[in-house]
Amino acid sequence: MCGRYATTTNPARLAADLDAVDETGLDSAQPDAGVSYNVAPTTQVLTVVERHEHGEPDDDPRLRIRQMRWGLIPSWTKAAEPGVPAKGRPLFNARADKATTAPSFRDAAKHKRCLVPMDGWYEWLVESAPAEKGKAVKRPFYMSHADGSLLYMAGLWSVWRDREQPDSEPLLSCTILTTDAVGALAEIHDRMPLPMPREHWDAWLDPDHPAPAELLTAPTEAEVAAISARPVSTLVNNVRNNGPELLAAETGDGGGHPALF
Repeated sequence: MCGRYATTTNPARLAADLDAVDETGLDSAQPDAGVSYNVAPTTQVLTVVERHEHGEPDDDPRLRIRQMRWGLIPSWTKAAEPGVPAKGRPLFNARADKATTAPSFRDAAKHKRCLVPMDGWYEWLVESAPAEKGKAVKRPFYMSHADGSLLYMAGLWSVWRDREQPDSEPLLSCTILTTDAVGALAEIHDRMPLPMPREHWDAWLDPDHPAPAELLTAPTEAEVAAISARPVSTLVNNVRNNGPELLAAETGDGGGHPALF
């Protein structure tokens, strides 16, 4: 699964790097706009989509940077009160192998696919409990590209509107696709977010056609070989902690754990 991650790029820099349109509305003069070392579900996150200009379905689609709520809200969700969707399960992850058939995700899987950029994600390794404590220990690890470059994870997105309030502002939301973990990553957790290699972006983001089925399969060990994992502080366990210290490697025996790879 993927329930926490870090991102240190702001939308203006991301848009420039990808030759995309920045539609976030965030102040590009603020270097920390969109930056978070402890991104949690229900917060606003950066996504990359490819869409036509509004009202111009025959033009060439362009990459666009958008902010969305992390936790997909299906378009058919009823309103709890005017302009507010009813609460449901926090759909911040979706199984890639079921995305095209699951009721909550199949509509998005057809034409609303996105990328979720991140520096890396956190996962917790569950270790056997010490005999004297009798309680399992969960140790946080941080997975990132060995050269520090951004990872782009496959996601789905949706637009929700209150059907009784047709003029209300649309609510954009997204989910991150997950697959079985592969290679050494499986030593930490049995699930992982689905990385989308650059050469598959055109097919994945195409707003006019479904994605090829093979893009929804688990990556090969070769495709994730450049992703490394290191133990980090339990500070990440609390979403109120948010700073670069969360990414620092933990070593030694004082609550630390040696890197697996």
